Amino acid sequence: MKITEILTADMVVPDMSGTTKSQVLRELAQPLANGHRELDLATITAVLAERERLGSTAIGDGIAIPHGKMPGVKQILGTFGRHRKGVDFESLDGKPTHLFFALIAPEDSTSLHLKALARVSRLFKDSTFRDRLMAARDAQEIYGLIVAEDARY
Repeated sequence: MKITEILTADMVVPDMSGTTKSQVLRELAQPLANGHRELDLATITAVLAERERLGSTAIGDGIAIPHGKMPGVKQILGTFGRHRKGVDFESLDGKPTHLFFALIAPEDSTSLHLKALARVSRLFKDSTFRDRLMAARDAQEIYGLIVAEDARY
């Protein structure tokens, strides 16, 4: 599985501004709702928020991977967001979260969902890559960096 199967350039939010977990989840859900008219913003946000209630998806090192399963979704969809200031996302290391990769999967896609989570997690392990994402000028540059990094694996 490649990230380009999940993420497109128009699903990158380069300058998130939300200051709460719920605001950030809504910002991540917005491009998905805009790009997939069959999906509802409130439902996407609720699916992501429900997963967060089980435990934070912030894995440390400034990274969070909010995710959930949703009826009506035909394939795994992703959106990426960067928050320059960082947000308290209840990270495992207690530090602010800056980089968010949200995944919405079909209801019956357990194995694909897990593969996508593993792929995204592996992608963001490299601190130099994370630094380059933080320094990128815009959504297009962020997307290009993600595609290039993904091609290495």
